[in-house]
Amino acid sequence: MKFLHTADWHVGKVLRGRSRADEHAAVLRELVELARAEDVDAVIVAGDVFDTAAPTPPSQALVMQTLMALREGGREVVVLAGNHDDPRLLDVYRPVLGTLGVHVVGRFRRPADGGVVSWTTRAGEDVRLAAMPFLSHRYVVRAVEALSDTPDQHNRSYADRFAHLARALTAGFGDDTVNLVAAHGTLPGGKMGGGEREAQTIFSYYFEATAFPPTTQYAALGHLHRRQQMPGPCPIWYSGAPIAVDFGEEANTPGALLVTVEPGRPAQVREVAFGGARELRTVRGSLDELAARAEEFGDAWLRVVVAEKPRAGLADRVREILPNALTVDIDEDFRPTTATRRATTAEGAPRTPRDLFRDYLAQSGRSDERVVALFDRLYDEITEAGGGEG
Repeated sequence: MKFLHTADWHVGKVLRGRSRADEHAAVLRELVELARAEDVDAVIVAGDVFDTAAPTPPSQALVMQTLMALREGGREVVVLAGNHDDPRLLDVYRPVLGTLGVHVVGRFRRPADGGVVSWTTRAGEDVRLAAMPFLSHRYVVRAVEALSDTPDQHNRSYADRFAHLARALTAGFGDDTVNLVAAHGTLPGGKMGGGEREAQTIFSYYFEATAFPPTTQYAALGHLHRRQQMPGPCPIWYSGAPIAVDFGEEANTPGALLVTVEPGRPAQVREVAFGGARELRTVRGSLDELAARAEEFGDAWLRVVVAEKPRAGLADRVREILPNALTVDIDEDFRPTTATRRATTAEGAPRTPRDLFRDYLAQSGRSDERVVALFDRLYDEITEAGGGEG
């Protein structure tokens, strides 16, 4: 059996106010073309298909079109909810997409009610896939009770409960079947890609690799955006995201995993890189240096660190040179040190707002006569309307 493992699409992601819809469409086309070229039997999407719990209609349309394209030719497609997805929304799609052969799992389910997805490949191999969507602390106890019919101790850790759920969903794994797990969450030791939600990647949300039994031939994980293999009792991989979602992910190689597996043997994994999205780059230098290198940056989205003293209009000048600059920061070496602002003059008289504003500009390295003049004009208008400075 051959299948694709992908996750963390984050369709609908906006980067510093810039839409990335065209980039998402391009990388998802690459995914569909890869499925066709490799003639895979199945595709596993391990969560975070959307960037927000309330995706826009265009985002929903792109995801639906991609899932149907992946399904063509009779491929099995399994989609989990991630921490960015609304599991209720995915469960709304579940009945309709299910009739079309796309298995959607928004919330934890019993094995016989969609928690375990089963099918037979074209080669006659029986497949069992345990589907474990993202589970928040709010619902973890409820999920365990739903699967076990017994009250759960509320002081048990998240990892213990996750392992309890994994045991229930993998109990039917056999020696003569292809046994897979798909899950969305964090394993200890995993390297973050840079764009994950910190609050849902901390220790209290960890689960252990030992939750997956040795009979598992491959565990397809989502949530960490960097593609990586994790140690454990079976092959465990994060596919990584097909697109770098923020500047913290510049060093990642977006793509997917192509997996080959047969009953009784560990899976074989091949990494596939995608190039449909624009590169994200952090660049540094003075205005002159940046201008000299402008052509080198191509169409990459840029985070620019300027090696010059801060002043009015500096960010606008950077964007004139580099139209793809999404953020502009000042190099640490050029940032002024913060000085304590005096509340009175040397003679002991109270300092006026004009004095304080000029002090602020001087201390922050932003002295500019145009800004001072605008402040004076605004201040005069306000004080005249209010009856003076007092």
